[in-house]
Amino acid sequence: MTPMRSFIIAGLLAILAIGAAATYILTSSGPDPVVEDPVENLTEAETPDEIETEVAVSIAPPSFDIVRIDLPGTAVIAGRGEPGALIEVLANGERVVSETIDERGEWTFVVVEPLPAGAIELSLRMTLENGQSILSEQVVAVSIPETRDATPLVVLGRPGEASQVLQGPFRGVEMDSLMLATIDYDETGAVVFAGRGETGMTVRIFANGASVGEARVGRGGRWTILADALLPPGVYELQVDQVDADGRVVAVIVLPFERVAADALDLGPDRVVVQPGNSLWRLARRLYGEGVQYTVIYEANRDQIRDPNLIYPGQVFSAPREEGQP
Repeated sequence: MTPMRSFIIAGLLAILAIGAAATYILTSSGPDPVVEDPVENLTEAETPDEIETEVAVSIAPPSFDIVRIDLPGTAVIAGRGEPGALIEVLANGERVVSETIDERGEWTFVVVEPLPAGAIELSLRMTLENGQSILSEQVVAVSIPETRDATPLVVLGRPGEASQVLQGPFRGVEMDSLMLATIDYDETGAVVFAGRGETGMTVRIFANGASVGEARVGRGGRWTILADALLPPGVYELQVDQVDADGRVVAVIVLPFERVAADALDLGPDRVVVQPGNSLWRLARRLYGEGVQYTVIYEANRDQIRDPNLIYPGQVFSAPREEGQP
């Protein structure tokens, strides 16, 4: 063997020996080698714990699409979530049904066992494959009559947003294809009007003849208008117009609308004046600590509330409290 060839073979053996030693260091159960920890070079926001948190936050919470409850209390409930995760429907915190979300991120339940009469809060819990649980931001408040002879009231709510009646014994003000379903208020006190109309048309709202705002009816037949300016306290004649592509008014709704000053009335602990920014959901959240208790106010003031989604500022409601409640 030539000296040059011997030198090359010796070099290869040395490289193999170094590789074996490196492998041993990586796999050995002995003392950890002194190596630079790449985590130490990350900023505080880039640590593995933070990275895992960011991944978790990027997953949207589960949501409701459909909640339909029949007279006996049986139900069809559908919504969306993370594909492959376990979804559970909770009634007052107790699991009612569960299944795996399909590959499209959709789920549907048919609840055969009738839900109990009275006030129920439905929510969702989604469990990912890694065991992490995510609760829904939305909750659905349900009121099922004891007699089970009237359509259950179903209201969808989420903190900071206007509540939406999904089903109930009452309907909003309606004229032909135009419907004013809700009058609510956002956190700043601005008025939010919402309803249904004919897709592609425009809805315009006027208060005492002055323009409040307009919106195009979306694909789902829904529209929402946020008042361009905060309306001062007073009584208004509200007019809602639906306008076609040629600018012709094809449907009109006219109804009274009242706003009062926030400090206008104070009638004691068991009475409440509907103020700007109130809805049944928000009143219940303020008075009882949870929005689902809106049914208490609703039941105590049925003679005044034509539609649970159409309460007017200035109305005075009974606000029953249980014994010992502040």
